[in-house]
Parts: sequence; structure tokens; C-alpha cells
Amino acid sequence: MAESTLHVPVPAAAALKGRPLSNRLRDTFMPRLLTGLAIFLVWEFVVRALAPAYVAKPTTVVMAMPRVITDPAFLRATGATLTAVAEGLAIALVLGTAIGLLIGRSQAFDKAIRHYVNGFYAMPMIIVLPLFSLWFGYSSSTRIATIIFAAIFSIIINVADGARSVPREYLEVARSFRSGRLHVLTGIVLPSSMPYLLAGFRLAAGRALIGAVVAEFFISVGGLGYYILYNSRSYHHNEAFVGVLLLAAFGVGFELLVAWATRQFMPWYRRDEKTS
Repeated sequence: MAESTLHVPVPAAAALKGRPLSNRLRDTFMPRLLTGLAIFLVWEFVVRALAPAYVAKPTTVVMAMPRVITDPAFLRATGATLTAVAEGLAIALVLGTAIGLLIGRSQAFDKAIRHYVNGFYAMPMIIVLPLFSLWFGYSSSTRIATIIFAAIFSIIINVADGARSVPREYLEVARSFRSGRLHVLTGIVLPSSMPYLLAGFRLAAGRALIGAVVAEFFISVGGLGYYILYNSRSYHHNEAFVGVLLLAAFGVGFELLVAWATRQFMPWYRRDEKTS
């Protein structure tokens, strides 16, 4: 009688990890590289065929990069924007997490402010800029307020969803051990909501960057947004596009950082995403 064998399915992430590095690069990096090259080629040919000579092209943007990234004005603008985004995100993270936990675990709090949170989340940030500029003046305080407004509601909504999704068994065990409300929130609800918090933080980071740039456009405060606006209006389109590409790079870099942190500290969360 033939001996039967038991075939145990191998997780996709483990199978990918065991593959050679060259195969992994071919399957993940090459498609992205080819797509990027196709976009740049289309951009180059369309601009050369249809646009005026001063319009930025990939080749001229690349040639302008070394000059721009060593320009003290550009470095100051980049530092101002990133510092404001970091400060605003930190404030939004603390306040958004606290409010989201209250909404998720308190029915009274949920009924009181949930609709306001959803309404403000759907509100375009450009609408509140005139109000912020009246309240805080044409200064960096308006930029910080805009960043917080842009980022906080994503965190609140996701943390509230995470707090509602805590398994009932965890809470029953905590009550059986007579755990206090604060201990339940910090020791059970918040750790269980971490995947939702990370998802909200990823959304908030992108919205915060957009909020900073929009505020710099509107109030003309020093930063990457004003640098891009000034150079585009003075027909230095190559320099402006270097700033645009840098903003895109920051967004991609933050996404990769959050994905790496998720894999390192929460390996149980969405294992299938490691194949992407």
C-alpha cells in the first residue's frame, strides 16, 4: 500500500521569504520601475510635442535636482514643512487616539459627537483656512492648525472602529479580574485597536502633508508649498517639480516605514500583505 503524505500549505509570506532575492526583486521592484519609466516617457514626449519650452520635463527636472537640493532656501523650506507636519501629527495622534477610544467605548460620547466628526472629516480643508487665518493670523500657527484639522479625524474614526471591534471575551476577562476602566482602555482596548490606529495614521500622514502645503499656498508662509508656488509663478517649473517629487517621495517613504513597522512589531497582522 502506498504511503500517503500530508501536504501542509505554506503561507504566502513564508514562501516568498524563502525565494531568492533576485526573484523577489523581479516580482516586486521591476513592475514598479517599468511603470515609473513609462510615466516619465509619456510625460517627456507629451511636453516636448505640445507644451511651451519653459514647461518642466523629466530630463530638465533631473538636471535641476542637484542644484535645488543643495540650495539653502530649499533646505529651509523642506525643514519648515516637515517640522510642522511632525508637530501637527503628534498632536493629532494624541488627541485623535483619546477621542477615538472614548467614541468607541462610550455610547453617550458616540451619540454626542460622532456625526460632527464625520461631518468635519468630509469637509475640505480649504474651507477652514480663512477662519484659521483670522483666528491665528498669517503665521505658522495657522499651518499647524490646518495640519491638525486635516489629520485628526482619520485617526479618530479608525481608532473608534478599532475600539468597537475588541473581542467581547477580552473585556469579560478584564471585568472578571476587576480591572478599572482606565486599565481596560490602555491595556486591552488600545493594543487591540493598534491595526486600526496604524491605518488611520497612514491616512493622517498624507492628509497632514497636503494640509501643510495648502496652508503654505494660502497664507504664503515659508515651506515647500510656498517654494513650489513661488517657482511655478516665476516660470521656474523645474525647481517647482523638484519640490513636488520630494513631497511624493516623503509620502512613499512614510508608507514604507509604516509597513516595515507593522511587519516588525505586529507580524500577526495581515501576513498576506508581505507579499506585496
